[in-house]
Amino acid sequence: MESAADDPRFQEGIRCFNRRAFFEAHEVWEDIWRDDHGASRHFYQGLIQVAVCLHHFRNGNTRGARKLCITGSNYLEPYRPACLGIDLERLLRDLHACCDELLASDEAIPQAKLDLERIPSILASDHAGTNHGAPG
Repeated sequence: MESAADDPRFQEGIRCFNRRAFFEAHEVWEDIWRDDHGASRHFYQGLIQVAVCLHHFRNGNTRGARKLCITGSNYLEPYRPACLGIDLERLLRDLHACCDELLASDEAIPQAKLDLERIPSILASDHAGTNHGAPG
């Protein structure tokens, strides 16, 4: 049986994300999320929320972006440092750097602009002993 990391949909979601086609990445990963009833379900939910966070941020929905940055990060946290070949340490660090103005704001609707130079990419993990789908 092929691993989730080898699922063509998973890889397509990564390609979409790295092309900054965040809504499309969310759509692809949502298909996997719907099919998954195992330990990786929250991992996919985290990726989906991170993608939608960046989609909202780029479109000026800073309130939605902040919320999804927080919840997406919380879903991915248990899978650190890496999961299914993704360097989550790097992704979460870069996501928080990209969204630092959103996260620091105490305004209901943060007045922040997306810095295109700070948008994170999904990179392959080089962590030994990576988490392969189940937290803890």
